[in-house]
Amino acid sequence: MTVTVNENELKMVLEKLDSVQLEILRLRAMLLPQEEATAEEKKQIKAAKNEIESGSKVIAEDLVKEIG
Repeated sequence: MTVTVNENELKMVLEKLDSVQLEILRLRAMLLPQEEATAEEKKQIKAAKNEIESGSKVIAEDLVKEIG
């Protein structure tokens, strides 16, 4: 499939992409915590990332049982 766009259309798409990217950055700044993670929180985050990288998974029913 081939799509042809002229220079003005390409410019418009790139400008829209820039505005979407800026909006994502604004939302990210709003949603992320403003305080520094504690040493314990950093340890938990690292452990969670290691689990994700190793391919660990959780069975939904087990999670519901554990959380209640």
